[in-house]
Amino acid sequence: MILTRSWSNGDGRLAKVDLESVHRVTARGKVYYYAWRGKGAPRLHAKPGTKAFVEELAEALRGRREPDTSRLTGVIASYKASHYWQKLAPTTRAAWGLWLDRIDEHFGKLTIRQFDRPQIRPDIIAWRDGWAHKPRSADMAIQVLSRLLAFAVSPKGLILTNPCIGLDQLYEVDRSSIVWAAADFARLEAIASPEVFAAARLAALTGLRRGDVLRLSWSHVGPLAIEMRTAKSGGRRTALIPLYAELRDFLDHTPRAATTVLVNSHGRPWGSGFSASWQRTIKRAGLDLHFHDLRGTAATRLYVAGFKNREIAEILGWGEDSVERLIDRYVKRDELILDRIRRLDQNTSGTSPVKRPVKRPVDK
Repeated sequence: MILTRSWSNGDGRLAKVDLESVHRVTARGKVYYYAWRGKGAPRLHAKPGTKAFVEELAEALRGRREPDTSRLTGVIASYKASHYWQKLAPTTRAAWGLWLDRIDEHFGKLTIRQFDRPQIRPDIIAWRDGWAHKPRSADMAIQVLSRLLAFAVSPKGLILTNPCIGLDQLYEVDRSSIVWAAADFARLEAIASPEVFAAARLAALTGLRRGDVLRLSWSHVGPLAIEMRTAKSGGRRTALIPLYAELRDFLDHTPRAATTVLVNSHGRPWGSGFSASWQRTIKRAGLDLHFHDLRGTAATRLYVAGFKNREIAEILGWGEDSVERLIDRYVKRDELILDRIRRLDQNTSGTSPVKRPVKRPVDK
């Protein structure tokens, strides 16, 4: 709720104050009011409902909108208030928010200028290595800190360089070349419900991430292609997937039970229950594969359907080199082996690996 009221200072100006930000806390029978929920929120001492209360809240919110960026804690607040933060997908903001809290707790009191000094890099590495036993978490820590410090470099201009640049990743498993084989789909189909199996098939046919697959609606399906803004990109990237024969056949045989293409066993769009259903099914099927691996399978299908590597990269949001490695490994493998056999046969057709004995003239 936005409350508009005029100050009684004679200048006739109006002030708009967001009263919804006020956080009410009851402790030991007493009620306290804070300008907002969370660490560092200032307490409001004026009586609620009075002009003094609104003015005090307005001053606190003004300070929050214009944080002191001389220390990292202020840079974090500035980053969260920026459009760079707002354009991230909600799931990304939720995950990164936890890491920003950890960064604030460890580095928040440091001045931002300290991040321009060489001595800060060993401190960053030591902090990251606190999660060395969980390499993916350690890499996430550096990813979020690096994005924050990149914000401090530009557009804020608070430091000259990002000290996280060049740090090695601890988790280096690349699953882009892992694909589902026909036998894997057969094992899944034997165990899975029709609704779970349909999700796997659609992901393999489109290359969409799980969240996008589950929210794909019939309105995204056009006469020639599926067109939808992807959640991972914050709506900045549009997936444009041509309706090739196998994908069109899948959609033609899928009942339109809801606004979404995929539904659960109750005929409703999938909610949070899909993850649990998927994990149970994979475990029962005995498959060491991830839902995300279906994107690699999609690259394979698109190549077989006649798409160029550049087109596959654009559809899936990969680099062309990743697509090339996957295609060489899984699609062209037999082709390459047969070609090498043919060349070896041609090279050796006129020669023998065993030297024939030279005929010597017989002495008479």
